[in-house]
Amino acid sequence: MRRQGLVFPLLILVAINIMNFYDRNVAGALAEPMRKEFHLSDSQIGLLGSLFIWLYAIVGVPLGKIADVWSRKKLLAYGILVWSALTAFAGFATSFNGLIVSRLGVGVGEAVAAPAATSWIGDLFAPSKRSRALAFFMLGVPVGGALSYFFSGAIAQAFGWRVAMMIAAAPAVLLIPLLMIVYEPERGAAEIHRPAPNQPKKSMWSVLRVPTLWWIIASGVFVNFNMYAIGTFLPAFLSRIHGFTLAQSGMATGVVYLIGGVAGGVFAGSWGDKIVHRRKDGRMLSAAVIIALSAPFALAGVMLPKGSTLLVIVVLTIAYGALNSYYGLVYSSIQDIVPPTQRGTTMAIYFMLMYMCGASMGPFLTGRLSDAMARRAAEASGSGMVTEAFRAIGLQQAMIVIPILSVALALVLWAGSRTIVKDVERQEQAATAAVRV
Repeated sequence: MRRQGLVFPLLILVAINIMNFYDRNVAGALAEPMRKEFHLSDSQIGLLGSLFIWLYAIVGVPLGKIADVWSRKKLLAYGILVWSALTAFAGFATSFNGLIVSRLGVGVGEAVAAPAATSWIGDLFAPSKRSRALAFFMLGVPVGGALSYFFSGAIAQAFGWRVAMMIAAAPAVLLIPLLMIVYEPERGAAEIHRPAPNQPKKSMWSVLRVPTLWWIIASGVFVNFNMYAIGTFLPAFLSRIHGFTLAQSGMATGVVYLIGGVAGGVFAGSWGDKIVHRRKDGRMLSAAVIIALSAPFALAGVMLPKGSTLLVIVVLTIAYGALNSYYGLVYSSIQDIVPPTQRGTTMAIYFMLMYMCGASMGPFLTGRLSDAMARRAAEASGSGMVTEAFRAIGLQQAMIVIPILSVALALVLWAGSRTIVKDVERQEQAATAAVRV
């Protein structure tokens, strides 16, 4: 392997993922000023997030297949260019339809990132070290989200939300040239049993015969429903329930993302690489326990009344950190049960199915539920108008879905821990047999 080392390529991929989630979360950070300018409902705000995910899921499968056979470096560079350009385009939108076009374009570009980058990391790091490497990569979720909320709200409050959108696109100018100098390893380079070059190609859908993958897909439905509901509505929740300004809600959400997300990701990566030496189901079982324990914190964060600001931030930080531990523990499990030549495709299939089967509904259904609860509160009080006070009640009640689905997520991960040992052993045997051939 060309000696750039492992650190530099990983750092560039992490930086790309930070930008990925900065641009992905910027619409949530700016939801309130966009809602007020275009007179949008919570359902429409949620629809922006869900439309992004639907297209992201659909185009991700062919892009994941490309990541398994073509240059991941070039594919990532094109993806960054597309999603950055379409993020900036939102700054020129004059209607809700313009915002839709922007988010759809961002979805197409960002669909490249996870399949290409996780496949790349799998070829940089040996199986025993992947949990930490993938957890480090997935710190892009909380760090990118935190930076988006930290800066976007403050920039929007000072200069307007359109300027904040265009600034979000700027880092591409630096990241694309840096990416092009990074060394890309051969597929299977880090495996203990490297696949033979003439190994027969399997169908891209053959990975669906792995039982554990179905449990992981189901877990992805629940974790991402929660993550996208939080990303879309947490700033609005803090503004409506706790009286935060746009800048304050962005800063508070950034704190939840940065402290909770980084702590959860770092712990998951370190623990995942330790526990896998003791038991092959350790990563999945650990994820189940951590997320089950976090559900009461999520419930408290949603239900605590106005005036409990500090406690709300603390318990939501714990809940978000637990959800973010999912990535380092579960994504490394995916790499353990499929061959290196199918990792990009597997991640794309995982994203498509778990998003289309439910995760994509997180923003939209939460928004619909919020609108319904707001109307119900207005009717109960005898008011013929849904005021901002009723919108606050509706959103708070809608977000109770987050702790409920956290319990469901823990149960699904536990079920996956019951099948993963056989699937890991099956993959190890297949790899050994391929080397002998």
